[in-house]
Amino acid sequence: MTWRIVACAIAVIAVIAYAGLSGVWVSTDQGWYLSLEKPWWQPPPVVFGLIWPYNFAALIAVGIVVALNAAPGKVAAFLALLVLSIVFAVTWAYLFYVPHSLAAAAVSLTVAALVTVPITVIAFSERWWAGALLVPYQVWLCLAASLSWGYVALQGPAT
Repeated sequence: MTWRIVACAIAVIAVIAYAGLSGVWVSTDQGWYLSLEKPWWQPPPVVFGLIWPYNFAALIAVGIVVALNAAPGKVAAFLALLVLSIVFAVTWAYLFYVPHSLAAAAVSLTVAALVTVPITVIAFSERWWAGALLVPYQVWLCLAASLSWGYVALQGPAT
């Protein structure tokens, strides 16, 4: 097994863990979430159902493209930043839905969005279309971070 195959596996496993852990925590306390006053710019629920499968598929596809084609240093940077971004995004899901620590959750998601910028840049540097695949994810994380801060403004840092 070459290091590139291992790198592909790391990217795929990280994104699958992201999807799984986010799903567990997002569904933890739906009653609480439904009772929250929503920021006016929050998209309708159907958008969430469409964007997340796309985001996870794009992250896996781009992770594989970078792992198979980039120089070793770029692959290492991409994977480290991807895992870091996922850790902060999953931490947001936990903080928001489990202890309802809205401000800490907003900080975590903001960091995830910022860490995703160099991931997108690396993807563009390898294949323009790989970077383009990540643009919706980058935009979504920025929107989600702004929504998270909107919840803080509407409800206060914790409920």
